Amino acid sequence: MTTTNTNVSTKAARRKLNLLELANELSNVSKACKIMGYSRQQFYEIRRNYQTFGSEGLIDRVSGATNPHPNRLSEELEKVILDYSLINPTHGSIRVAQQLNLKGHSVSSGGVRGVWTRTKLLTKHQRLLRLD
Repeated sequence: MTTTNTNVSTKAARRKLNLLELANELSNVSKACKIMGYSRQQFYEIRRNYQTFGSEGLIDRVSGATNPHPNRLSEELEKVILDYSLINPTHGSIRVAQQLNLKGHSVSSGGVRGVWTRTKLLTKHQRLLRLD
């Protein structure tokens, strides 16, 4: 996580804690939520997370797989795709996938595009520039 993302999540956690404290002070959840700009449903979710996980429960979590994704292609297959793409930079993802499948490598056109996206070779122009 970058410093900026850490600061943003820290501010959000502090804001949620302020919401809980304000609701406790006012003894009125509706007013506290209206002042802080949260819905009551969000308040009760924040309170439940705080009671369950403590201050860690206030930090916003990004759901999803961590890197590398479980369905990601192996490094060897990525290298094969990149080598083929640099030899034949004008071929599209479907043709690259078909040619590699003929050579015994099981890969889809979407897998080829994923490798190209990660390596910034998505367009034909980018692949041609990489040759230089």
